[in-house]
Amino acid sequence: MTTILVTGGAGYVGSVSVVALLRAGHDVVVLDDMTTGHRSSVAAGARLRVGTYADQASMERLLAAEGVEAILHCGARSLVGESIVDPGTYYRDNVAGGVALLEAARATGVDRVVFSSTAAVYGVPETTPIRETAPLRPINPYGDTKRTFEGALHWYGAAYGLRSVTLRYFNVAGATAELGENHDPETHLIPAILRAAEGGPALTLFGDDYPTPDGTCIRDYIHVLDLADAHLRAIQATAPDDPRTADGALACNLGSGGGFSNREVIAAAEAVVGHAIPYAVGPRRAGDPPVLVAAIDRAAEVLGWRPERSSLEAMIGSAWAWRQAHPAGYPD
Repeated sequence: MTTILVTGGAGYVGSVSVVALLRAGHDVVVLDDMTTGHRSSVAAGARLRVGTYADQASMERLLAAEGVEAILHCGARSLVGESIVDPGTYYRDNVAGGVALLEAARATGVDRVVFSSTAAVYGVPETTPIRETAPLRPINPYGDTKRTFEGALHWYGAAYGLRSVTLRYFNVAGATAELGENHDPETHLIPAILRAAEGGPALTLFGDDYPTPDGTCIRDYIHVLDLADAHLRAIQATAPDDPRTADGALACNLGSGGGFSNREVIAAAEAVVGHAIPYAVGPRRAGDPPVLVAAIDRAAEVLGWRPERSSLEAMIGSAWAWRQAHPAGYPD
């Protein structure tokens, strides 16, 4: 058993991973400032601490008091559009705050970190599928803050012996029976489609003139349960005697290794909900690459991870089932 701190553990990705860690026998502490998290999404077996990872002194006290041995760092600001109009907040929270967390970890002897990164670190890729060796050239502040923190993990490994695994997610989707995606505002395509299917805000497709077969963007999707499994495997890879992180930092893509266009996603959602979903086509959003698809060979080879729920039917179907069971979302 390992005592693991999960930052952002009351959020969508973090809460599902907390359950997976508990089921694997780990002791879990959740840290969340509740800006976008939900108390009711934190599993009963975890200890919730409300606060920010950006406060180094309080983090040192927390890590020491809880006997934390490893950190799963899911907490972050994560809205691309918001990052463009308010980059200062993103650099303060995602970079300066992240370094405060690393300093607290160093001060208390915590030398194992798994980091939630993003495909946004690649920007507009030169080739697809995208390999981890591709240039990191983010085109928005959100992606740049993630890239910058990845750099910090590398150099902390070189200087202080920190073992880390960075997981570059593509588009996370799906739900469990208990836990789903509940954001306001909602910027992700699948929950936005499902809201429209329920009679909520109208859906807008941003651009239909991309150089793709149907003119809409193509994206790689990963089920949130597959992501939680990758988190488990990454935590194991940071163990003190594990050769996979002996050199410090390891980075792996997480996706399905294939892509779906926005129109294909809408068609799959219509099949799941059983009726047409109205939408309008709007102009392109600045910074949206035509195609983002992951090469996932490294995760398979190094972590022994492969996605098991890669169909749109599995992802959209589970998300729709959760929404139908929780029409008001979370109670808090």
